Amino acid sequence: MERALSLGNVSGVQEFILLGLSARPGVRVAVFAVFLTLYLLTLLENALIVFLVCSRTELHKPMYFFLGNLSCLEMCYVSVTMPSLLAGLWTGPYHVPFTACLIQLFLFISLIGTKCTLLASMACDRYVAICRPLHYPLLMRPQVCWGLAGTSWLGGLLVSAVKTACIASLSYCGPNVVNHFFCDVSPLLNLSCTHVALPELVDFLSAIGIFCGTLLVSLASYSAIGLTVLRMPSAAARRKAFSTCASHLVVVGIFYSVVLFMYSCPSRMESTDLHKVLSVVYTVVTPACSPVVYCLRNKEVHAALRRALHPRKSSSAITDISRS
Repeated sequence: MERALSLGNVSGVQEFILLGLSARPGVRVAVFAVFLTLYLLTLLENALIVFLVCSRTELHKPMYFFLGNLSCLEMCYVSVTMPSLLAGLWTGPYHVPFTACLIQLFLFISLIGTKCTLLASMACDRYVAICRPLHYPLLMRPQVCWGLAGTSWLGGLLVSAVKTACIASLSYCGPNVVNHFFCDVSPLLNLSCTHVALPELVDFLSAIGIFCGTLLVSLASYSAIGLTVLRMPSAAARRKAFSTCASHLVVVGIFYSVVLFMYSCPSRMESTDLHKVLSVVYTVVTPACSPVVYCLRNKEVHAALRRALHPRKSSSAITDISRS
């Protein structure tokens, strides 16, 4: 793989210099500590969700199956970009080999594409649960759920392979300074000394196909859900239906608003400080906040967590109920 990625770089640039986040030396240690805490917290939160979804039978439902996939993805996703962010805060600008930079780019594009498709799949799951509840066991049977999840992961890999191959085929004559904390599409396109019309076109079309396509699926699902909820005669039923969708809608809104702002433009966007701040939002903040948002008001997850932490109390309570 290393040989394939380095073939396109015929210009002799063997490494890139990542400037990282701009932070004054006096506050760099404090910022490093904040981001390291966020990284560890993100791994812990998402690992806990994956553990609960896999170990607790009451969470073996399509909604939690997709949530477990999303949590697994978030752990991989944040582990692709956060180490380079932390390294930049600890050492300042640092050198990254050309091949390592493209591998990071490949993993990042793959995971962000998979995340978009998983979010759309979760929206479809909520649509079927609320708008077509009688058909839910059939439409969201395990084979369908595994197919949607597998398609999401495989689709992200295929799109990433095409985009990364286009960028790897470019020549880089220098400079090799990347004003970012990880290897992203736009900063690398800015450094190329060859014509970038094809990579820009591929980047733009993939943004339209993945970001806009999955966003439209989510919007269509929640529009239908909204109409169904408004027709419900009971206020309690409306609140229950809304509570099952509100957390996902918040995550979708934050994620897509930032990503579409940055990646739907075909032109070579300069890596400004605003660009890096927005990148922090969807590469660091959303993976850390997603588990909290999804599980904050979820009674089933709370109950499963209590049973996992206190198995003896749960088993004794079940025994008491069966005896009575």
